[in-house]
Amino acid sequence: MAEYKEIHGTKIRNYTTNPDNPITGEVWYNATDNVLKFQAQNATSAGSWRTGNSLNTGRSTLGTAGIYTAALAFGGVPAPAPPTMSALTESYDGTSWTEVNDLNTARRRLEGAGTTTAALAFGGYDGTAYLAINESWNGSNWTETTDMNNTKAQFASAGIQTSALAFGGLDPTVLALNESWNGSNWTEVGDLNTARYSLAGDGTQTSALAFGGLPPTTGKTESWNGSSWTEEHF
Repeated sequence: MAEYKEIHGTKIRNYTTNPDNPITGEVWYNATDNVLKFQAQNATSAGSWRTGNSLNTGRSTLGTAGIYTAALAFGGVPAPAPPTMSALTESYDGTSWTEVNDLNTARRRLEGAGTTTAALAFGGYDGTAYLAINESWNGSNWTETTDMNNTKAQFASAGIQTSALAFGGLDPTVLALNESWNGSNWTEVGDLNTARYSLAGDGTQTSALAFGGLPPTTGKTESWNGSSWTEEHF
């Protein structure tokens, strides 16, 4: 079997930083970041994935908030089965996860928005019923606040703690419903064009995307302009 050098003409070398002028296809190890990197075509730098410290409690279908150096993980179903609803909340500081105060209501398939010091956890499923419960996080504790107008799980969200959207989902029928949060109350606004669940969302309360989902498997993307959804064709 040919080695890397025979194929590419270079060895994989260790650097304390990235090399000054890497050639296309060159691979190196950055000993400072502890990651293997490569030079892509027509790129000046290359990103990479690395393994971070694990959650203290492994689980699925949980809610999230924050960014990659400061994140929250809450609710979900700990592995392995049978499914038991979790209220656990963990905070990530860019290096490790720390258990903090739990949600008031254990659930899975919920959504979240915000930061590690100002977040929302809304909707979900507690094993017997779909929920409209909305909780607010102040960096230390969860407090139940104004519920959503509609119970739902497996939906998508966008925005922050004081300005959020919740769209699509199950109740248990497939939903196109969209609700907007102003920091105090939820208001029903323009529905998705295609009802779906297990979809993804991104953006803000006035400029968002909804993409993917079931049923059937769809790659449809819709954009939100603050008042209505438009199907995008790429």
